[in-house]
Amino acid sequence: MAPISDHPGEQGASDAIKLIAVRDTPLSLDEVFRAVGDDASGGTALFVGTVRNHDGGADVDRLGYSCHPSAEAEMRRIAEKVVADFPVRALAAVHRVGDLGVGDLAVVVAVSCPHRGEAFEACRKLIDDLKHDVPIWKHQTFSDGTEEWVGAC
Repeated sequence: MAPISDHPGEQGASDAIKLIAVRDTPLSLDEVFRAVGDDASGGTALFVGTVRNHDGGADVDRLGYSCHPSAEAEMRRIAEKVVADFPVRALAAVHRVGDLGVGDLAVVVAVSCPHRGEAFEACRKLIDDLKHDVPIWKHQTFSDGTEEWVGAC
């Protein structure tokens, strides 16, 4: 029997990026989870970012996301880097734009890898880099009538 590391299922897939999108419609956990289904993956990590009801000590009523036209291309660039750095079998990332209420899904990312540790690390890298580098901006409206723009998603 060949060592485990020689098995093709232990390697990343050449077509691992299954879904990348910026949408103005509600996001689906099921869609993202299905997109990263892979029989060779022993671990799938999923991150869901939701609109919370507070920020910086103030109550949040709602927020809106807007993006630069290059946002989706930048998401793909980041996904390609994650796929190059980890043995990713399947990856998906979707981000919402437009007006959202408390509890709405703002971003959903998922990564499947041969093992759970790799999936956790790859998913963490994916969401952290998306939040840092993708030109998506958040406009928060607070309960006291004030508002604030946040420079990254």
